[in-house]
Amino acid sequence: MKRISTFFLIILFCGQVFAQEEAALIPQDTSYWLKEISGGLNLNQAAFSGNWQGGGVNSVALGIYLVGRANYAKEKWSWDNTMDFIYGVVKNKGEDGRKSNDRIFLDSKVGYKINDKWNYFFAVNFLSQFAPGYEFPEDQEKVLISKFANPAYLTTSLGIEYKPNDEFSLRMSPLSPRWTFVTDTDLYLNVPNNYGVEIGETVRTEWLAFSLLADYNKKLSDNLSLMIRYQMFANYETFAFDAIDHRLDFGLTAKVSNLVNVSLTSLMIYDLDQDSKIQFSQGLALGIAFKRGNFPKKK
Repeated sequence: MKRISTFFLIILFCGQVFAQEEAALIPQDTSYWLKEISGGLNLNQAAFSGNWQGGGVNSVALGIYLVGRANYAKEKWSWDNTMDFIYGVVKNKGEDGRKSNDRIFLDSKVGYKINDKWNYFFAVNFLSQFAPGYEFPEDQEKVLISKFANPAYLTTSLGIEYKPNDEFSLRMSPLSPRWTFVTDTDLYLNVPNNYGVEIGETVRTEWLAFSLLADYNKKLSDNLSLMIRYQMFANYETFAFDAIDHRLDFGLTAKVSNLVNVSLTSLMIYDLDQDSKIQFSQGLALGIAFKRGNFPKKK
């Protein structure tokens, strides 16, 4: 219940960006805003009789996602906001429930136009997860390795942005401080490197760093859309090729009907403070979905 409450509190907070209240004392001009919110619920289930010879295990999986955008543009100024929430859980017979997906992504960027394709910008970016994450050693109790805001990453960036059209943008920031939070001071007992935070501390500050964010959203057809987001972070003080952090998000959504779609998502992470190898997750789901907003349809 605590995780669910936190989830809805975040949604209510973001609602300040994605909804304009008409009850304001002075009417506001909202013609400069483009807003869109979409979400869905995916449910997968499998069951086998006791004499099923093909092998298999009874299971049920549930996934929820909520994505929103609110962009403002007037003359040379712009303000772009994005939220991306995903949570999924799977339960196999004879096993505890396990997360299949868990992501909090919040991004807010203020830009000032240089010309038709280039902008100055300042942005704030937040990454974390909703629920506890565990390792499941064979024949042993599960081991807590993460939870809400443990770890969490808050990154600010100041630089220039290349945005040739509404589908693609590339941000480059030579000044990009980042804060890594691990508020549970006992988590290092299960995660010795403590996600790069010094043991006994709750936050690590990296003042001198370079960051890059590339975002591509393309409507491939009336019923098929693609999303690719790449993030890179390099600390000048510990600069080395294998110490650069990389994150790649991928999403492909096919619309079956007005209420049903199929989605394929994947996430790849390389971060030495988490693991020395590339981390990868992938999900395929069929479920109900909705979308509302005034973003123009892309050809």
